[in-house]
Amino acid sequence: MRLCVDADLCIGVGQCELLEPEIFRVDDDTGTSTVISAPILPNQRAEALVDQCPSGAIQIDPDVNPTPATPPDTD
Repeated sequence: MRLCVDADLCIGVGQCELLEPEIFRVDDDTGTSTVISAPILPNQRAEALVDQCPSGAIQIDPDVNPTPATPPDTD
């Protein structure tokens, strides 16, 4: 899954950099997380990273990972 960072929500705790240092870096000047490489992770790791971001700034990119359509009820 592809991840993105909402800079407006990021509070610079650095949990993302701690967990995935090859993908995220907290910028010393802005105090927010930035993506430094392709932010694509297996589903389980991506969901865990999203859950562990204290500000909710890390999100699964809905443009790349669209939510599958739910089939209508036929009952």
